Amino acid sequence: MSRAALLVLADGRFPAGGHAHSGGAEAAVKAGRITGAGSLEEFCRGRLHTAGLVSASLAAAAALGLDPLALDAAADARTPSAALRVAARKLGRQLTRAARATWPSPELDALARAFPKGAHQPVVLGVAARV
Repeated sequence: MSRAALLVLADGRFPAGGHAHSGGAEAAVKAGRITGAGSLEEFCRGRLHTAGLVSASLAAAAALGLDPLALDAAADARTPSAALRVAARKLGRQLTRAARATWPSPELDALARAFPKGAHQPVVLGVAARV
């Protein structure tokens, strides 16, 4: 994939919805874990240092050509919240649809067949970057 195409894929305006997802902040507010600016900052730092690192690793591994089925299983194992797993798959399904329309490929088609409800978004991101 060219650098220009990678920039399009990384752009928050690319129609996959990931830029608008809070990563569980609404649920944390509802549960009383986020009550103000200080606890919101702690939540964001925690997400950055845990989920962000895991997501980046999964996307990089998929971009290198590792098995997306195994990577998706690894994402499931590392995402303890059922709500976040559902959200990651929804975002993955949206990204798969947009990526297949933009960069048609057998790899993305196979991923869509294997995960009709969506693979985890970082895995899809890595496969899309690879194609």
